[in-house]
Amino acid sequence: MPCTMSYFHALGVAFDQLGNAILRGWPDETLSSRAHRRRCQGKPGVACAIDRLFFWDREGEKRHCELSFESERKGRQLPPEARG
Repeated sequence: MPCTMSYFHALGVAFDQLGNAILRGWPDETLSSRAHRRRCQGKPGVACAIDRLFFWDREGEKRHCELSFESERKGRQLPPEARG
């Protein structure tokens, strides 16, 4: 089954995950997901800045990091046959 994500979106996610790994984060997590996870732990971070950066995000205003975290937890980035 072909990837339903556009080529450029897939590249963006890959670079995002690489940046997170370089910063000693989990290798399969995006910076946005990591920022939300840290915000939930009460640690200061950049989640608000990232949320503002993605002001056009169609799924919810000022919730980009939260939605990224939920997407990671549900495995939406995985192919359908790999989701558990």
